[in-house]
Amino acid sequence: MILNEWRRHNVKRHEIPVRLDEGIATPSSAARSYKIHVGNEILQDIGDLVQNENVQRAVVVSDQSVNESHGRTVTQSLQAVSITVDRLSIPPGETSKSLVESERLWNEFARLQIDRKTAILAVGGGVVGDLTGFVAATFSRGLQIWQVPTTLVAQVDSAIGGKTGVNLPAGKNLVGAFWQPRGVVADISTLKSLPDREYISGLAEVVKYGMILDADFFQWLEDRAHSIREREKESLNHLVHRSAELKASVVERDEREITGLRACLNYGHTFAHAFETTAGYGTLLHGEAVSLGMMAAVRLACSLDLLDQTVVERQQKLLETLGLPIVTTVLNDIAPDDFLKIMARDKKTVGGNLRFVLPDKIGHVEIIDRIDQMLVTSAIKTVCHTN
Repeated sequence: MILNEWRRHNVKRHEIPVRLDEGIATPSSAARSYKIHVGNEILQDIGDLVQNENVQRAVVVSDQSVNESHGRTVTQSLQAVSITVDRLSIPPGETSKSLVESERLWNEFARLQIDRKTAILAVGGGVVGDLTGFVAATFSRGLQIWQVPTTLVAQVDSAIGGKTGVNLPAGKNLVGAFWQPRGVVADISTLKSLPDREYISGLAEVVKYGMILDADFFQWLEDRAHSIREREKESLNHLVHRSAELKASVVERDEREITGLRACLNYGHTFAHAFETTAGYGTLLHGEAVSLGMMAAVRLACSLDLLDQTVVERQQKLLETLGLPIVTTVLNDIAPDDFLKIMARDKKTVGGNLRFVLPDKIGHVEIIDRIDQMLVTSAIKTVCHTN
């Protein structure tokens, strides 16, 4: 107990508030606004945070790769404050974001007789958070969920903002719900054990924030690229904290993509989702596809005279320095028309017209539609050696 008290008072933990419209009805009387907790070695504090919501029972959902590490740490923290815990696991990888896996978790929740007073904790990467969030949003018409991201892409992006969902063969995230968490706990110490490819993949979403919202942050990423690659603790802490702040600032102003502001977060994603779908889920990591998508998008913007070549070169250099792909051979045998067909099913498409989030300078983007398909095809060919 003394050790736990020492940790609570000495751990450096930043809290980022996410203030949402309290007028939207929810299944509970709890406020919809919540906090994002960012710090080093703070998973052991999660029991205290959840207990503050008067929770007596919890279910920890994690994938099999973190179940015995971070999943166990979260479970022990909850049990230390007398919360009863059940644990469930899912297979790792993008293929778990499916209706089949959703149904399995729904049946597990039913077997455990989970009710609306039960807290669900999603411990793991973006797949765990998206899937578990969707299951929590739909079981008993809504359960309390805590997002506990342990990968970089989840800490800076997918765990924040309440987007949940699963994939269909027709495309990514086509089935889902907006369902805000009760809290997000991002422990940067969990990033130390990530495989290099997975860590580097997550950096694409970080670069995205600089490109769309914050030129100073983009410059900081350029200046600190090598320490970021080395996972230096202070760089990681600032990187996650600033990314979370930027994501939260957008979500607060356009939670459900009504005004169009939140669409800026989809920079590179219209291309990226098509790349992931055509390659087969899991062939390209999400961040790798986003990196390729941002290169296609910035070149499309350049072809439309929205910006000059200097911006293209700065983005490309930063992505390359961080170890992210700017071209791929994975999609060599796929015809450009196949990409366009998948992009036409994208959720951002309106009235059959593709919409693209395109930069006009570093730190600012516009939403452009009715673009000549030949220009889109040309942009795709710059990153994919297609026929």
